Amino acid sequence: MKKGILIITIFSGILGAYAQKAKPVKETSTAKEAVKDYPVAKSLASYKSLPLKADISTLTDVQKQTLRHLIDAAKVADEIFWLQAWGDKKTLLDKVKDDALAKFILLNYGPWDRLNNNTPFVQGVGEKPKGANFYPKDITAQEFEKWDNPNKNNPYTIVQRDAAKNLVAVPYHTAYEEKIREMVKHLSLAANAVRQEDDRFANFLIERCNALMQSNYNNSDIHWLGLLNNCLDIIIGPIENYEDEFQGSRTAFESYVMIRDMAWTQKLEKYVSLLPSLQQSLPVDAAYKPTLAINSAQPAPSNGSADALLVVEAPLPGAPDGPKPGSSLAVFDVVYYAGHNNAGSKTIAVNLPNDETLQQEYGTRRSQLKNVMQAKFDNMVKPIANLMLEETQATKVNFDAFFNNVMFHEVAHGLGVKNTVNGKGTVREALGAGFSPIEECKADVLGLYMITKLLETGELIGNGDDFYITFVAGTFRSVRFGAASAHGKANMIIFNTLLSKGAITRQKNGKYNVNVPEMKKVISNLAAELLTLQGDGNKEGVSNMLITRAVISETLKTDLSGIEKAGIPVDLIFEQGTEVLGLDNK
Repeated sequence: MKKGILIITIFSGILGAYAQKAKPVKETSTAKEAVKDYPVAKSLASYKSLPLKADISTLTDVQKQTLRHLIDAAKVADEIFWLQAWGDKKTLLDKVKDDALAKFILLNYGPWDRLNNNTPFVQGVGEKPKGANFYPKDITAQEFEKWDNPNKNNPYTIVQRDAAKNLVAVPYHTAYEEKIREMVKHLSLAANAVRQEDDRFANFLIERCNALMQSNYNNSDIHWLGLLNNCLDIIIGPIENYEDEFQGSRTAFESYVMIRDMAWTQKLEKYVSLLPSLQQSLPVDAAYKPTLAINSAQPAPSNGSADALLVVEAPLPGAPDGPKPGSSLAVFDVVYYAGHNNAGSKTIAVNLPNDETLQQEYGTRRSQLKNVMQAKFDNMVKPIANLMLEETQATKVNFDAFFNNVMFHEVAHGLGVKNTVNGKGTVREALGAGFSPIEECKADVLGLYMITKLLETGELIGNGDDFYITFVAGTFRSVRFGAASAHGKANMIIFNTLLSKGAITRQKNGKYNVNVPEMKKVISNLAAELLTLQGDGNKEGVSNMLITRAVISETLKTDLSGIEKAGIPVDLIFEQGTEVLGLDNK
């Protein structure tokens, strides 16, 4: 019998051994009509629909078969995110008669407009709960704080009430048991298919099955970091915590199915080795920039056959023996988005894993999603630049600068501190719900700061003005994501800081001019401010920054209205799947 065949036949039994019955996810009330006067059709039209394609002509038949199974698994992640963000989508959509309303609900994964501060657009639903569907609707911050449970902040649990109305933490593999079974089935089929050509990728897929079945992702994350030459790749599972605005701890299911661009990936390899020196160049005291130990990225060794990997025991087996994977940069074309990353605005780069301990010991992978970056640049960044910037500066906005700004944003997530300098625990724990927008702001600012340093040392070639002016054009794009988005808040902080310090000025004709030398100073000072807030775990300072600077002024509202009137899309809707890729008849 071939390695891996056992996967299909025993995965359900393994899941059954771990799963216990959980109470059904509580559904929210439903309504069939849009809120009166809410511009649903107009809001839907502000997105541009594009086919999500990539060149699959060089893929083998095995890879094409594997790709189908990976997309099927991603579709299940999408279904789980619906449960986390709303509940059973069928109960929401069944009574909806208007096609535009139904499409807008699907786009937002619920009845709240994600790019308009989560404003409800369906009658009777009320405000979106800060804790989404991760917590009981009646929970209070005081009750949660008093709750004594070791899993109260476990990112892979939902919080429910038992029969006595007491709070209990239910692991994801229990709460979403049936969906997890289905996802594991598809990932197992993918592993079986690809094993004949890529044993290492197949082993990772089985490790991910183990992770999903136990709500413990460290081992599979380490294996994933060691994947350097695989053509196909997938990010799948509970990843980001943006959906949890109550405590900022619960993670939402999502998936990216990707095809690696080896030529572009090789261009970026040198930058990982420069991270330690970039860390030491940060404009803060030594305590806020501890030494980085960056390992050379090396393939993680296999720790046995597929059959051996499926002998699931608790706790999870340790990390693979041998060299640590280390940090890496990689470039991909995405062929399928699902779940959280497909809700509202679409992600164009990913820095994972998020676990601070894994980052420090094993590194991270910064994945650049090139085909979607290009689509956003062509359809949003460049048109916004032509509309909002002085003509001579708009000509300096280009894709290479945009790509590098986004790439170094992801690299910058690894800089600064992960643990506070004053014993308040991790930065994430100390800042709570304020962590995500400040972390995104830090990454934006430090990314541009790093580009400046690399240009000065000759490690990066290009015109410095291009990067700064392209950054400002990109800020207008991201500010449109609104105050409900961590990225939107981050960009509003940056925009308002630049404006207040004279680094950007609005001309009488309504166009903006970028003072690059002044902007360099402001970016350096803002970098120091953000790093210090994080290092100190200064929750009050972060709250004040969000209140005072993560706001859209009346003037900016007018500008954003002008962008909307010009017909520049706020984001993209993907037409995606095997049919779009031309896989159905392959």
